[in-house]
Amino acid sequence: MKILVTGCGGYIGTTLTPYLLRKGYSVKCVDRLYFGEDLLSHVIGERGFELVKADIRTVDPGVLGDVDAVIDMASLSNDPSGELNPEWTLSINYRGRVRIANIAAKKGVKRYILISSCSIYGKQDGVADEDSEPNPLTTYARANLLAEREILPLASRGFEALALRLATVYGPSRRMRFDLLVNGMTLWAYEKGVIRVMRDGTQVRPLIHVIDASRAIHLALEADGDKVNGMVINVGSDDQNYRVIDVASIVKRVVGGDIEFYGDPDRRSYRVSFRRARELLGFETLYSVEEGVKQIYHELLLGNPKQDPRWVTVEWYKKILRENPGALEP
Repeated sequence: MKILVTGCGGYIGTTLTPYLLRKGYSVKCVDRLYFGEDLLSHVIGERGFELVKADIRTVDPGVLGDVDAVIDMASLSNDPSGELNPEWTLSINYRGRVRIANIAAKKGVKRYILISSCSIYGKQDGVADEDSEPNPLTTYARANLLAEREILPLASRGFEALALRLATVYGPSRRMRFDLLVNGMTLWAYEKGVIRVMRDGTQVRPLIHVIDASRAIHLALEADGDKVNGMVINVGSDDQNYRVIDVASIVKRVVGGDIEFYGDPDRRSYRVSFRRARELLGFETLYSVEEGVKQIYHELLLGNPKQDPRWVTVEWYKKILRENPGALEP
């Protein structure tokens, strides 16, 4: 079975791709490679792996002609990056992925999986499930919601389409990100002895380890089409809905450091139900936040990952745009 993975050079993609190869799939990767081809060196040359350096907004439709399923995760990921130029964000995260879904449907691809985000819930007073009214507060979140709303109606007997709304991801990756909640707190505690918490710390985030996210995507590939076709599925764990201050306390217990509050109050807060993932995918997480912090801390103690400006997404994009103002154009 051949899988097309867009954005496979990113934080999740560099973990998901070897995971799928180990499971026996062939993987065709489509990525613009903003963060460098070296991050895929662990799979380049592997049997069943193919790399296509291309932008989802312009990639040749023929690239999708020989694949059985698509995992579409190409995006300008996270809120700060999404606000650098909202039009670019919409052109990639929304219209680019709609384009891929339409091509997939026309090419006879059996299953399309949109990788979306629980960030579309924005601010919720109760527990949000897939039927809750979205409240996207950023361009990144709005783009995910727009993509869902245009792609899922394509679902049919011959073209199975579903969307996975991932919780905020954490854990080590070849394309490391220290702009994510757990990862960033761990780095700050290690380097500076400070754990920074955006005020007031009571805001809630659902969390998931990057390996668990990869496992869930694999389960979505294998799930019964009669159960998942046309569905939105939150991916995470009910017991990993954390207040940010509680994440800081875990980091303090593992790494040490003082908790320090900063900034204006964070409006984003959402506790999410993951019942549907359990029922439709049989998905349960294997990793805890504490285990993720310990893994990152261990890598830092070993000198990994090396200091690299690519590990903070928005700063890397700023660097790219200083050197080439049109770098994010199609």
